[in-house]
Amino acid sequence: MSQYDSITKIRICWSLYQNNIPIENIPIQLGIHRATMYRWIKKIKQIGIKKFIRRYKQAKKGRRNRKKTDILTKLYIYKIRQEYHNCCGEKIKYFLKKQYNINISVATIYNILNEKYILRSKWKKYCKRGHVKQGNKPREVIQTDTVDFGELYAFTSIDTYTKEVSVIIKPKLTAQAGLEALKQQLDYFKTIDHIQKDGGSEFKKEWLEYAKKHINSIRTARPYKKNEQAYIERFNGILRKECLGYVKYKKEDLDMVQNKVNKYIEYYHKVRPHLSLNMKTPYEFVSMSHLTLERTTIF
Repeated sequence: MSQYDSITKIRICWSLYQNNIPIENIPIQLGIHRATMYRWIKKIKQIGIKKFIRRYKQAKKGRRNRKKTDILTKLYIYKIRQEYHNCCGEKIKYFLKKQYNINISVATIYNILNEKYILRSKWKKYCKRGHVKQGNKPREVIQTDTVDFGELYAFTSIDTYTKEVSVIIKPKLTAQAGLEALKQQLDYFKTIDHIQKDGGSEFKKEWLEYAKKHINSIRTARPYKKNEQAYIERFNGILRKECLGYVKYKKEDLDMVQNKVNKYIEYYHKVRPHLSLNMKTPYEFVSMSHLTLERTTIF
C-alpha cells in the first residue's frame, strides 16, 4: 500500500485498528514504521480522526508566521508594569483584560517585556520545600521575619491563608524591638493560632516570652531552609521590589519609611491581585469568603 498518500494511510491505519487487526501487522500492510503507527493511533485516541487529519494537513504546510503584537498593546503592557510596581506577567495579563479587554498569553507579555527590560530568570516553582504548617483559615498560620534596610529594620508578617500583611519599621534589631513589633502585629491580626519565625536574636527572650502568653503554637524554621519561610520570604522580596527598594535608610528616616510602607500596604491589600487568591486582592478574598475580620490601621 505504499502507493497511497499519507492521509489515506492514516484513515486505513485507524480503520484496521478499530477492526481489531493485529497491531503488529498494520505497519507491514501500510509500508510505514511501527513508531509512526503508534504515534498516529495514540494521538487519534486523544483528539479524534477528523481533528488529527486537520492538524496533520496544517503541519505539512509549514510553520505559520508569528502574529505580531501591535504597538499600542505593547505600550499598555509597559504602562501597567510601571503603574503596578513592576508586577509579573500574570498580573499584567489580568490588568490588560480588565482595563483594555485585551487577552494575550503570558509568554507573549514576557517576550514584549524582554524588548525593553532585562528580566531575571524564572522562579523554580516546583523545587522541594521543607514541611511547614499550612493555614486553612484566617489567623491559623502567620509567618514572620525581618528585613535589613541599613539603620532601619522591617518586622514583617503574613497570614498564609488570606495573604494579609503587617510591616513595622524599627530602628533596632533586638528582642525588645521584636516584642514591640509583635504587639502591633497582634493589634492588627487580633489573634494568632500558630506563628513561624527564623532563629534570629530578635525573636528570642522578650519576644518569645510575650509570644508564649498570646500565641498557641510557635515554630522556628530550620537554619538555611528558606523554603520553610516561603510566604514571608516572597513578601519580603515584594516589599523591596515594589516599595522600599535596596536603599540603606537612616534612623531619622523612620517616620517617612513607615508612612511609605503604610501607603503601599493599603495598595497591597486593596488593589494588588494575588495569583494564589485567584487574582483577588486580600480584602476581596476576605469579603468573598464572608470572613468578618476587623480592619485596623498599621502604624
